[in-house]
Amino acid sequence: MSTAQTAELLDREVAERYASWFRALADPSRVQIVEYLARQDRPMPVGEIVAAVGLAQSTVSQHLKILAEVRFVLVEPVGNARHYRINGNCIQCFPSAADVVMGNPAPAPPAEACG
Repeated sequence: MSTAQTAELLDREVAERYASWFRALADPSRVQIVEYLARQDRPMPVGEIVAAVGLAQSTVSQHLKILAEVRFVLVEPVGNARHYRINGNCIQCFPSAADVVMGNPAPAPPAEACG
């Protein structure tokens, strides 16, 4: 039997978490939002994100909600508004998740990073 056939499956809970991350990035607009926020050095109000990606505010807000659910994006209340920033831990753990799913050895990211 080959090594690939004898290797253990990825833990189901970890597989579900990784799948949620990949689903969150399955939309090109969400990928653009993540990439934009990752290049910013401060939390951003939704209006600035809307201006950057060129989508309706309601659409951007829905995308941000999905990204926040998987903790790729963190939400910070500022008065009556919300500001959004990239979760730096996710920048570190997502490539590891992709490596693991593709069968490349990589350390599993900490559970609290992008739960």
